[in-house]
Amino acid sequence: MRLSELEKGASAVVRAVEDVHAGDPIARRLRELGFVDGEPVRVVALAPLGGDPVLVQVGYTRFALRRSEAARVRLVNGDAT
Repeated sequence: MRLSELEKGASAVVRAVEDVHAGDPIARRLRELGFVDGEPVRVVALAPLGGDPVLVQVGYTRFALRRSEAARVRLVNGDAT
């Protein structure tokens, strides 16, 4: 499952951030921001009609991500706490 597929209010654990292409700067930045293996994440809010952005929380920090950015984050499961 990917972060972009998680429903509002759902939690999961980051498995990895995958590069779309070699040296992907967005994937690198997501890892720098704390989207790392084992880190719990939660979807706080979704844009209407399935659009952008997706508001996610990692630790005490919230990030508004485009769905294409959130799709780079692979999750372990969709119901961890």
